[in-house]
Amino acid sequence: MPRNILKKKKQTVLQQLWNTRLSDYVTAIAWSPDGTQLAASSGAGEIVLYTPATDESICLQPSQGKSVDALAISADGKFLAAGGQAGTVCIWQIDRDSPTLLTTLEHARTWIDRLQWHPSSPELAFSFGRYVQVWHAVEQTVVTTLNFEDSSVLDLAWHPQGKELSLGGNQSIKTWQCQDWDKDPDMREVGGASVEVAWSPDGKYLASGNNDRAVLVWEKEYPAPWRMQGFPGKVRQLAWSNPTVRDAPLLASISVEGVVVWTKAADEAAGWTPQVLEDHEGMVQAIAFQPNTLLLASAAEDGRLYLWQKARRIAQTLKGAAAGFSCLTWSNQGTALAAGGSGGELLVWTETTKGRGFK
Repeated sequence: MPRNILKKKKQTVLQQLWNTRLSDYVTAIAWSPDGTQLAASSGAGEIVLYTPATDESICLQPSQGKSVDALAISADGKFLAAGGQAGTVCIWQIDRDSPTLLTTLEHARTWIDRLQWHPSSPELAFSFGRYVQVWHAVEQTVVTTLNFEDSSVLDLAWHPQGKELSLGGNQSIKTWQCQDWDKDPDMREVGGASVEVAWSPDGKYLASGNNDRAVLVWEKEYPAPWRMQGFPGKVRQLAWSNPTVRDAPLLASISVEGVVVWTKAADEAAGWTPQVLEDHEGMVQAIAFQPNTLLLASAAEDGRLYLWQKARRIAQTLKGAAAGFSCLTWSNQGTALAAGGSGGELLVWTETTKGRGFK
């Protein structure tokens, strides 16, 4: 094989920009929309807002012995929300030199581990038990409180256009229309329990990762789903790629130590075909597609973070969390990747010019 081809294969996609360490395992991370700030939380309850490019940090909440498990920054970059073991949702206004705690929403005896901002409005949806509340951060009012009824809410997801909110739980996914919260929700039966709900970026497909070792995918406006099964355990996380002009998006799923990438067949009757990625040797904790590409990142307890070219073969291996990785997320621009570790490690890699051939 020509030497120049060998050299090209050795080129890296990302190089490490910055790293730091929290006092306990990193539970959640979130980029600001412009990719300049990174929020991180730990199992000890600390919440820190970092600016990796300048190595600046602001501690919003010190360690307090109760895990913070969910973080999200609003679409306009003004608000940071956090929830966790303490049963509180804290919202900071962060678009100023000194971030200020705007409000604390108390929900005693509930573990709040699911929250998500509306894709364009300063409205935060978060779960507590069988309920989901939508809170308007500017008006500081409750927009609505939704009762799932059948079980605790296990996951939630806004439609990309912000017109619907879907909740996953036992036996079903329920979707409310935002223009009429009082109207009965649309129901999609899942058989077991939906532990992960994910809309595709174009809003055309809704996927459910289930505890009965299956993935269901609905095409919007069609009631019958495709069912993909045979996983070794419950399907814990899903990730969609952005669709191309001609093709449907790819859907990646994780279960135990494996990653499976699903491609929609041209023949509707054929459904979705799988590509199994088996290189991890520990439980896979997180997956995410780089925005607007088919480069898939997967992080696992084996201390390896793989970048999969076209979601098929390893283009690069990233390390830095000796006890294993716990979470990862791309910046909206796709130029930076952040990951947290079980030992409190927090790392950021940035894209290099030489690596662009791996997209």
